[in-house]
Amino acid sequence: MKNLYIMGTAGSGKTAFAVGLALKLKQQGHRVAYFKPVGHPAGITGQEDEDARLMRRVLDLPQPLDVIVPFLAGPSYLSGHRHCAGLDRILSCYRQVAAEADVVLIGGAGFPHIMGCLGLDAVTLAKELQAAVIFMIRIENDFSMDQAIFINTFLKSQGITPAGNIFNHVPRPLLAKTEGIYRSILEERGFKSLGIIPRRPEIASPTVAEYYEALGGELLTGEERLDRVVEDVVIGAMTIESALGYLRRAPNKAVITGGDRADLALAALETSTAVLILTGGLYPDVKVIARAAEKEVPVILVHYDTFTTIEKIAEVGRRIRPDDARSINLAMENVEKYCDWPAILQLFKS
Repeated sequence: MKNLYIMGTAGSGKTAFAVGLALKLKQQGHRVAYFKPVGHPAGITGQEDEDARLMRRVLDLPQPLDVIVPFLAGPSYLSGHRHCAGLDRILSCYRQVAAEADVVLIGGAGFPHIMGCLGLDAVTLAKELQAAVIFMIRIENDFSMDQAIFINTFLKSQGITPAGNIFNHVPRPLLAKTEGIYRSILEERGFKSLGIIPRRPEIASPTVAEYYEALGGELLTGEERLDRVVEDVVIGAMTIESALGYLRRAPNKAVITGGDRADLALAALETSTAVLILTGGLYPDVKVIARAAEKEVPVILVHYDTFTTIEKIAEVGRRIRPDDARSINLAMENVEKYCDWPAILQLFKS
């Protein structure tokens, strides 16, 4: 039995990599299972982990979702799980998932430290499950490398030598720096790089639906266009003259502004805007609604202030849906084209 724990931070593409890797391993004749010890409920009232639902469909797993994902941990998880026998349940569920498999891909929680209060953080679980670890690096700036080095070093200090790292969803402006500088820094520290996957909006960028799930609120228009991809976010807290340049340069964007900023909302609707998010619970001018409906742009009204709204969407990432065949195929293509497949495959050799 070979176990591979796929760790990373929110939005690092852990699940997309797991999908692609699972399909490649199946091509090689492996019996692949998926296990996620600690999941996250989707949306505000969700009771299922969407990643597990996807992997269950992709791999045609027989186990129920509450076995594939023993725990769902939201920001207040201690209120419900403080006195539970957590590790015993995780190990019991793992044994059920692994029974008919020769490879188990283990999906990490949003961050490696989640549920550390109960000793169920990703590092502790990787040791308990005797799993090799691949860490997915989400590159946003130089601090991303500080974080990656820190986590790799911590894993090593705990007796887990990372099998490798994958730079995932790398923005085009940072590709050359990732190849020439970031990868060198990683390898100089003694940690392997197993791939550099460029950002592909069709698989990496969240949709309007995922913003709506994270924010809730009221959908004023555009219910039929929630599948639109959001490639950028523009905060409309400036004068209309200052905003116009930003609005014109950013394609397929989410524009976040107060509901009382009809001037800015109308200007945004004349550019490539995927969704308008209106904050403060202020219902917009009827002209905004009419123009958005004409342009088929979803408008989401939320009662949060702009700062809170930005915080809530900061960690929103693209989820591949079980019926999204194109994204599933792209996930496998990323593993084939941009990762060191022979080195990854070697992890599963007897």
